Amino acid sequence: MIEQKEKYRQFKKWQHQPHQVAPLSEEMHECATCGTHFEGNYCPRCGQSAQIGRYSFKKAFLLFLDVWGVGNRGMFRSIRDLLLRPGYMIRDYLRGMQMAYFPPFKMLFLLCTLSILVNSGMNIQGVNRFKELEEEFSITVEVDNSEEKTEKTDKKLTKTELEKQRKKKEILDKWDSGETFLEGYKWVNKNIALVYLACLLLFSVPLFLMFRHSPATPDLRFSECFVAMIYITNMLLIYSIIFSLLWPNDTADYIFTLLILPLVIIPIKQFSGYSYWSTIWRIIVAFIPFAIILLLLIIAIVFTYGFIYINY
Repeated sequence: MIEQKEKYRQFKKWQHQPHQVAPLSEEMHECATCGTHFEGNYCPRCGQSAQIGRYSFKKAFLLFLDVWGVGNRGMFRSIRDLLLRPGYMIRDYLRGMQMAYFPPFKMLFLLCTLSILVNSGMNIQGVNRFKELEEEFSITVEVDNSEEKTEKTDKKLTKTELEKQRKKKEILDKWDSGETFLEGYKWVNKNIALVYLACLLLFSVPLFLMFRHSPATPDLRFSECFVAMIYITNMLLIYSIIFSLLWPNDTADYIFTLLILPLVIIPIKQFSGYSYWSTIWRIIVAFIPFAIILLLLIIAIVFTYGFIYINY
């Protein structure tokens, strides 16, 4: 028991420690690009790494990984810290330690792409989650559309009025059958990164008002709160990808849904410095206006789309 407590104490100490920068190399180098002689890891004139030498398949592979951010040490360090010390890592990044971690927005788009690939069949069981859900929606739509619905129309209506009536009936039928939800689901999956950014921007407003004077970050700015939410979303995406990769089924979805709340509380608690209870009630209070505004926006978009489709 004492040994376990000591390990936990060491882990908590490590969580608070900032990134340790590797010492400078004392070896003399000549930059292959500009010819500058220097000591250290990078050329002070053009910034090229001192480790770049002759071309090889290994270097080509590492460069390929760097294009996607996978070969970058900051990506692996960012993933590790988002899993083990998310709030402290976000606080370090916002305080200026940006070279140590992968950029949040670039990481979001990369993780969204990876999530789509995993849910499209690149998992252990080869299950295409998107296709399964679309088939479930499609079955519901086909059953509802198979039921013949007759509706009397007034022959005295003009051609324009009849066309509007037809379009209105088409929209209502799509809504009743669930086809509208299927189209919305497909659109969200195609633009998942933009949907995340829009929702996070909206949620960051009430969250910022609740945490702008937190103990650990008393002078928090809105832009910093937004970046923090991007990193927290990246953390959730990492967990989601792991679950989808290993257990691509409905059970994993339910388990991950239950874990979302504690997974959100931990980084915000570490980042803000509040206690767990203070963090929880502030998140709940911030979520209420976000949910109301989001629901109103969805309703406004649906009705606006229906109005434009019927009349134009």
